[in-house]
Amino acid sequence: MSTWRPHPRIRVVAIGLHWRDGRLLAAEVRDDAGRIKGVRPLGGEIEFGESWHAALVREFNEELGIDVTIASEPMLLENIFMHEGSTGHEVMFVAEVAFPEGAFAGQDRIDFREDNGEEIVARWFDLADLDLDGGPSLYPTGLKDVLRGNRYKTN
Repeated sequence: MSTWRPHPRIRVVAIGLHWRDGRLLAAEVRDDAGRIKGVRPLGGEIEFGESWHAALVREFNEELGIDVTIASEPMLLENIFMHEGSTGHEVMFVAEVAFPEGAFAGQDRIDFREDNGEEIVARWFDLADLDLDGGPSLYPTGLKDVLRGNRYKTN
């Protein structure tokens, strides 16, 4: 297992919100011991000269092999976080995405690999089950409040 650390610079990323039966698709985020500490919607870094829209479509194609449709205007969030003692900082474009008809129908999880070979598991989560004591958190912090229509709270 690799040990991921945040980049020592501000990253600009695009993440997609895909819903199935009221549940959000998110990838597991693990600590160094391999325990699930949280989940995060799929997406990734925007490359130089690339729009957030193109990056989001590209990331889903690279990770899941599908072409998504952007289904909303983006929300813009700033995410300053700690992971295993290292600080990360991201500016995030967050938008709803639609999958092609029938994509991953009947599957309760999606397994894929990142470019670095890391194996990732994504599943659909009920927001009510996230950010509870002893359970996985929804990353970025504050996203759950935004999705529930509450004002974004900064640390």
